[in-house]
Amino acid sequence: MKVKGASCISCPMDPVLKAVTGRWTTTILWNLSSEGPLRFGALMGLMPEISAKVLTDRLKMLERNGIVLRTQKPTIPPEVSYEMTEHGRDLHQALRSLHEVALKWDAEGWKPGEGFPEDPLPRAAE
Repeated sequence: MKVKGASCISCPMDPVLKAVTGRWTTTILWNLSSEGPLRFGALMGLMPEISAKVLTDRLKMLERNGIVLRTQKPTIPPEVSYEMTEHGRDLHQALRSLHEVALKWDAEGWKPGEGFPEDPLPRAAE
């Protein structure tokens, strides 16, 4: 099925996927989408393996792309929280769908770079 305005050279999904994928980025989006606004420390607590620098870098990138909103209250020390913007919330259903696929594939034994343990379809004789 051909989609009007789509071409092999320019896919409108590519820039969006580049903005929301990458090491830790989908995990950050999943947590903010599922949990609502979170402070930096709470996000760190949900992802104990991430470094503060990487989390900061990813949050800044998501903020620049208009996906995450950073709110700072004028307290001492400053209270900073992060949440999905309206555009970021557009990703909620896509994230839920990908999460469901990930759980299904995991249950079926899928491994990145290896595929599924057995191909359920018989192969034609070579």
